[in-house]
Amino acid sequence: MVEYPATMRKYIIRRLLLMPITLIGITFVVFCLTRMVPGGPVDRILQEQAIGALSGEKSSTPGGAMVSEADIERLEELFNLQQPVWLSYLQWLGVRRREIEITKAEFGEDDTAVLTVTSLSGHSAVIEVQREGETANFLAEPWFAEEGWRVRLESPRKRAERWAKRNGVEDEAAIEARAKSPACRRWRAVAYRKAYDGLLQGCLGRSYKYNEPVGSMMLERLPVSLYLGILGVIISYAISIPLGVYKALSHNSFFDGVTSFLVFLGYAVPGFALGAVLLVYLGARMEWFPLYGLTSPDFSAMSWADKLKDLAAHTCLPLCCYVISAFAMITMMMKNNLMDHLSADYVRTAVAKGVPFRKAVWSHAFRNSCIPLASTLGSTLCGVVAGSLLIERVFDIQGFGMLSYQALMDKDYSLIMGTLLLTSVFIVVGNLLSDILVAVIDPRIRFDS
Repeated sequence: MVEYPATMRKYIIRRLLLMPITLIGITFVVFCLTRMVPGGPVDRILQEQAIGALSGEKSSTPGGAMVSEADIERLEELFNLQQPVWLSYLQWLGVRRREIEITKAEFGEDDTAVLTVTSLSGHSAVIEVQREGETANFLAEPWFAEEGWRVRLESPRKRAERWAKRNGVEDEAAIEARAKSPACRRWRAVAYRKAYDGLLQGCLGRSYKYNEPVGSMMLERLPVSLYLGILGVIISYAISIPLGVYKALSHNSFFDGVTSFLVFLGYAVPGFALGAVLLVYLGARMEWFPLYGLTSPDFSAMSWADKLKDLAAHTCLPLCCYVISAFAMITMMMKNNLMDHLSADYVRTAVAKGVPFRKAVWSHAFRNSCIPLASTLGSTLCGVVAGSLLIERVFDIQGFGMLSYQALMDKDYSLIMGTLLLTSVFIVVGNLLSDILVAVIDPRIRFDS
């Protein structure tokens, strides 16, 4: 009895040590896919510019501001699109430094550029940079070097090559023409500071679409999905397990037939389709339940009793759609597993030796029947976090599922990686909890080899 917890503890430690490797593999594959699939933020802006040029109008960003070459470059620097994929991924992880707080200025006819730099303490300073060939000369206050600020020069050729890489131009004559054009013909001074600014530092980047920190956006949406998901799992298991046991004990009875018909009917109806029906009849026509959202607009001004009533009214219909499929699956899984174990030799032998049938069911067959349910905890936790996208869309609930969907539709790289990371963490943690629960339920499981 002492050895078994020790071996389980070693197994858990090994699994915990393997989790970072698993997460790195998942995030690296998705990170590469986001860079390989066309249609990212920069591509979208370039398409808008092309459409605007054909129609004679100027394109604009999602926020409505006019798009410029500097805007596109800032977007490339935000997602490190000019870097190799492997280096950009290491910078996203936070194990390699990246350039942040970039300030640029073009040189004038007198080979002087003026840069405005802000220190970490909020102090601003104006720096005049003199160019001598490919060397930058300047004077700056001591904090400039202490905080890791650097100044580099960008030649017209380098600026043209960056433009060519972005637009897929390989013609040398076109690159040379771009270098001599008004957009790139001047040298440019760039002040930057390198720092570790990634996942290990607690930074998941900013959303391109919403211009907000990814971490705060996920923290805002996650409680909604956790509330509906966890409540749905508790209700599903609390009802389905006793119902499955009773159906197994009363197999082929009238109750078993009626409940089986209802269970399969519920399993055949998609949750989002049921949500649309409930929303039309119980929400719009009968006006028993609200039509959208998880709370009313004046929720913050309500008393505690009114808040509970309002939350319950908004929760009822989405929760029914959440549990309908899981309810049917868990019920039938519990019934079928228990029936298999009730016909097993060890149960018949226990009853033949004088063990009461009720005790044989609850002490032996029921425990073994719960093993498949425990093994599905990993996928259940994933569903809790991601939620049901279609259900959230039907009821206009701004949960984590909707956030993941919006990130994919907008090709918001930082938001995609953030939502994927959190979902992956819940999956690997859920799989570990599944293994532990199976080992607790099934005494045959050992971790010593």
